Amino acid sequence: MKREEDGLLEGWKVTSWHWLLAVAGMALSTIPSFQLSAQDSFPSKPPAPAPLAPVRFPPFQEVALPNGMTLLVVPNHEQPIISVNLSFRAGAIYDANGKEGTAELVAQLLTKGTPTRTADQIAAAIEGVGGSLSASSGDDFLTVSVDVLSDHADLAFDLMGEVTRRATFPVDELELARTQALSALALALSQPQTVADRFFSREVYGRHPYGRSPTTESYGAITQDDVKRFAAARIRPGGALLVIAGDVTLARAQSLAQKAFRGWVGAPALVPPPPTPPTHSATDILLVHRPGSVQGNVVIGNTTFPPTDPGYYAARVATQVLGGGVDARLFLILREQKSWTYGSYARLDRKRGLGNFVATFEGRTEVVDSALVELLHQVDRMRTELVPDSELTNVKGFLVGSFPLTIETPQQIAAVIANARLFGLGPDYVRLYRERLAAVTRLQLRAAAARTYRRGALTIVVIGDGEKLYDRLKAIAPVRLVDIDGKPLTLADLHPEAGAPTLDRAQLVTRSDSFQIVIQGRPLGVMTAHLEVGADSIVYTEQTQIGGGAVQQNTAVRFNPSDWSVTQVDQTGSQGGQAVETHLAYSGGRVKGRSVTPQQSGTPKTTEIDTALVAGTYDDNALSTIVTALPLAAGQTFNVSVFESGQNRTTVMQIKVTEGGAVTVPAGTFQTFRLDVAGGQVPIVMSVAKDTPRRIVKIEFVGAPFLFELVK
Repeated sequence: MKREEDGLLEGWKVTSWHWLLAVAGMALSTIPSFQLSAQDSFPSKPPAPAPLAPVRFPPFQEVALPNGMTLLVVPNHEQPIISVNLSFRAGAIYDANGKEGTAELVAQLLTKGTPTRTADQIAAAIEGVGGSLSASSGDDFLTVSVDVLSDHADLAFDLMGEVTRRATFPVDELELARTQALSALALALSQPQTVADRFFSREVYGRHPYGRSPTTESYGAITQDDVKRFAAARIRPGGALLVIAGDVTLARAQSLAQKAFRGWVGAPALVPPPPTPPTHSATDILLVHRPGSVQGNVVIGNTTFPPTDPGYYAARVATQVLGGGVDARLFLILREQKSWTYGSYARLDRKRGLGNFVATFEGRTEVVDSALVELLHQVDRMRTELVPDSELTNVKGFLVGSFPLTIETPQQIAAVIANARLFGLGPDYVRLYRERLAAVTRLQLRAAAARTYRRGALTIVVIGDGEKLYDRLKAIAPVRLVDIDGKPLTLADLHPEAGAPTLDRAQLVTRSDSFQIVIQGRPLGVMTAHLEVGADSIVYTEQTQIGGGAVQQNTAVRFNPSDWSVTQVDQTGSQGGQAVETHLAYSGGRVKGRSVTPQQSGTPKTTEIDTALVAGTYDDNALSTIVTALPLAAGQTFNVSVFESGQNRTTVMQIKVTEGGAVTVPAGTFQTFRLDVAGGQVPIVMSVAKDTPRRIVKIEFVGAPFLFELVK
């Protein structure tokens, strides 16, 4: 039986402790590219449509409360549960410039303290009766939610009234929420798809508030006064929407609401008109350079229309046909037929203002251009061809049939009713939703696609290795090139020059370090590293073991004492029963030897190496030693030429240095430099202690489940 640890490590090769390389895509990289072609014809004979079964949805009742709140009640006495949503126009679009994330922090802090209850006391009160109380923010609205047994409705409303009216936003809770937000942001930005989505929003909405996203700087700029001012201005009863669904009557709901919010007054929050999003006159590509990336993440789309637009229903059906799931065209063609992507989808995003159409995919670098051309081709087909009756019938059947599943529980009902009202969708939205979808015709679908997918003015964002993608993409549309921070780049920036780095020899002293290897949050391995510096010899050694022996590796790197150039590398070990072996000699501007690397096929690959090197090139197994001796300072960037034996190639590693702050690992807390290293197969982030002699205390693999932490 295969061990659990083996499964976690499958598809990964260890070349050195900090330089784990993703090889999961190696096998796929050998698949030849296919010629672009339109999708095979869909069957034209549809099955007989089934009549729509009626959906039981309790009628809702509406009243205006004296303080300006609107109360909607949806009685459902099948279970003794109530679900309450209280929504305010207090979403992220109202964040001040430079303080993006304020609405998010306000939502997090509403339940973290009042004059009479601490955060723990609030949590204990609601959890003590088996309920939940939370707050969340979106682009347009901030919502406080309570779910509780109907017998405890008085307590639920008492707590909801207290946290919305009397939240104190304690400084210590603000700092905790800020820390959590920064950690979540760092994790999100390590995912290329998240980066692509953020760039897409910025491109498609421009200076419109929908185009903004929180940053490390904006979170850091938010003060307690900012949070209090935002809440005072926007958390008001006037214009708020209170939806109660479940085991409750209108009279009981009115009584609960009036008691909880008695004496709370405040006119509706001002809603200034947002700026108009930019008009895109032509399709172009924003290429975000991520050096060394082995895949590309692609997002295409454009703004669409307000949520009340009657064309939404046909556009919804069209988008489901295009990319609504694993049975949609994009998934079937790009993944199942072509094997070009890991997945491809499309969606319509509704917002209170202008929504947007989005289609995405991710795939290997070498097929990104082919996959993008095919995606655009499928968009063109939706705009110009009539969808076969059978395909239309199946898609409408799915949408119509799945809708009742979204309104089964009081929580779901409250959310659907609240969204319908907040977006201005009308009192009959829920009742008529299925009928409006079912009524969409082939002609209406084609017209909606032509209107929704503005083929001549699409925004296209690609995250990937610009050096490998630029020439391929410019044949599709004009390309603008930026770095991961959005700074414009030139073609010359794609080919940085690298020379022999200047080393601080004082950092290179005899030392031993031990690390734990964390995989998917679990410590599953250890690594020990030792640097022995003598007058006549310098040797760096590593011993690595992961998964109880699933991966074993011993590495020895020898340096020339006079200039710290690499002279010899020897590496032996195994992964999942396959040999890992490298023997290299560096001399006279060349590297010679051989490398044996594991493959997904189960048969190790042997590579004979005899390669010319530029001056100052280091073996990849030596880089962990060298980086600690670079003249590190915040704002510095180093380009280091590195030979990767497993790939038999020389690449330029770009090392960007910023302040890393305090980093805590099992060995203690260290003040650090943060080193973002790109150019290899997997971008990584190193935390290097500032204390002399400098040592690596933590290493994170961007987009991969590996983490190294210094133990001693």
